[in-house]
Amino acid sequence: MDASLRSRTEQLAGDIASQARTVEDLNELTRLMVKSALERMLNTEMDVHLGRKVLGGGVAVEAPATVEPAAPPASAARAPARRAGPPNRRNGRSRKTVQGDLGEMTLATPRDRDGTFEPLLIPKHQRRVPGFDEKILALYAKGMTTRDIQGIVRELYGVDVSATLISEITADLDAEVTAWRTRPLEAVWPIVYFDGIVVHVRGTDGRVSQHTVYVALGVNLEGKKELLGLWLGQNEGAKFWLSCLTDMKSRGLRDIFVACIDGLSGFAEAIRAAYPEAQVQRCIVHLVRAALRYVTTQDSKAVIVDLKKIYEAATVVEAEAALDSFAQALDAKYPTISKQWRANWTDIITLFDYPGPIRKAIYTTNAIESVNSVIRKFTRNRKIYPNEASALKIVYMAIREASRRWTMPIHHWKQALNHFAILFENRLPENLCK
Repeated sequence: MDASLRSRTEQLAGDIASQARTVEDLNELTRLMVKSALERMLNTEMDVHLGRKVLGGGVAVEAPATVEPAAPPASAARAPARRAGPPNRRNGRSRKTVQGDLGEMTLATPRDRDGTFEPLLIPKHQRRVPGFDEKILALYAKGMTTRDIQGIVRELYGVDVSATLISEITADLDAEVTAWRTRPLEAVWPIVYFDGIVVHVRGTDGRVSQHTVYVALGVNLEGKKELLGLWLGQNEGAKFWLSCLTDMKSRGLRDIFVACIDGLSGFAEAIRAAYPEAQVQRCIVHLVRAALRYVTTQDSKAVIVDLKKIYEAATVVEAEAALDSFAQALDAKYPTISKQWRANWTDIITLFDYPGPIRKAIYTTNAIESVNSVIRKFTRNRKIYPNEASALKIVYMAIREASRRWTMPIHHWKQALNHFAILFENRLPENLCK
């Protein structure tokens, strides 16, 4: 919008606002303006449909005889065939009440004699202004119940929406979620984080039980995060994780360089079964938390400092020496800790294959922990989900909202990619190596 047009618009808005005495007056004036704009756009659509054209100045003129009328949309193929005789033309208007951000409004929708006009702005049988559904979905994504949504919409917009309407709007998500969960994946993902979050779901028998939402978050070759999949199962287990990995493989993900996991028993073996060439990195944060379960409050800070010397060592040799020192100093009091670290040592030292600046991105699951915090934020209002589909739908919407902020590569990505190019030269896509 240029400065001149903006100035005229602001002046017009000021003139209109001066006519209002209350907020409701202002809303009514705005509603009338929106109604007028929508009707003008519908009339323009009709002009195009009838083979007319709108000039830059907004004047509609008849198209030359040599110009063919615009082709009707595909849905018009079901409409009655145009009869022989006079050309198609306008045939009055029909009244249609729609719901929008400003409440209900009644529009005069143009008709044509042949009944082939299919408006795109507000299609036939649609009773909601574009954008209204998105607001309902946004409230739904926040974890609000149907009753909560009804109350807020009534308070903000003066519109009474039925529970059936809300169900219809949210039901449209089912197809979107299914398409997203089955979409093809890129072949190579340098880093993939795996984790699970517990939710409570009511089963078909009416009983509520714990379910785990399995989450796989990938970092692509551009260094940007993307959620690869969501799965729901009862209780977290390596066997179910293997089915998730198999699903990703069937959707085209053929190679993972580094898989970052928590301490679930058998998980590393499941990853190696699905992706034999993948390196596995145990999450250090989970290991430290597990160690502190055995430590008194007075000793916890000292134990954290000593463990930090292990995973922040410069080399594997130094890390092994630090672990030995830890064991000598604390095995008498806390023998379980060094035993756990030695048992998982192969999957702990993967990080030492990489330079210091990018180790932190590998040895912690902070990236996926932040995803889990988003999920918890969006789902905290729903203590129990009525069914599995509802749980997946809410989690999907939470991630969809969060992913809008995933626009930048992770820290030190160029350095990481250069290192991957050396370590996995034969596994990178050909177009990246040229």
